[in-house]
Amino acid sequence: MVCGGFTCSKKALSSLNVVYMLVGLLLIGVAAWGKGFGIVSSIHIIGGVIAVGVFLLLISIVGLIGAINHHQVLLFFYMVILFLVFIIQFGVSCSCLAINRGQQEQLLNTSWGHLSNQTRMELETRLDCCGLLNDTLSINQFRMDYANCGAVCKPKNQCYTCGDKMLQHSQEALQILGGVGLFFSFTEILGVWLAVRYRNQKDPRANPSAFL
Repeated sequence: MVCGGFTCSKKALSSLNVVYMLVGLLLIGVAAWGKGFGIVSSIHIIGGVIAVGVFLLLISIVGLIGAINHHQVLLFFYMVILFLVFIIQFGVSCSCLAINRGQQEQLLNTSWGHLSNQTRMELETRLDCCGLLNDTLSINQFRMDYANCGAVCKPKNQCYTCGDKMLQHSQEALQILGGVGLFFSFTEILGVWLAVRYRNQKDPRANPSAFL
């Protein structure tokens, strides 16, 4: 059954904005988790996801207030900003899904090279790993880092490289953020359409001759 009445549209738009709030919190939470390994924050797209999550959370609050009060001005700005959020979220989500392991390795290598030896040692101790990536391109750097490594795993000779740990962590975060963001970005088009429709409906509780 099509939701065509004023009350039905109001409830549908309100419910949709509650979902947007939850999605915004989810994006912020997962992105913050993705930045938890420190150097993973060098993947700037994760910062973009946090920004999208914050904007989505704020605009959903505006939309919820506008839906409850049938406020014309709030609903207008809600429609415009939500459409802009859709465009940004769609682009950021596609970027999260498109970034491959090679690009992530390049970002990590660049960031690792700018870290001081003390910071590297602290990161190795915190993640219980040694060195960044044991490959031919950075073998000398890896040997130097391994020699200075103070991780608990080193005496047992059971250390993973920090790069492998961080790449696994960042890949999981990017896939979750990209998938969730891309899926819910299409529901924002539904939100814009529903807001336009609801905004042009008359409130039956108001003066029947007034167009609200």
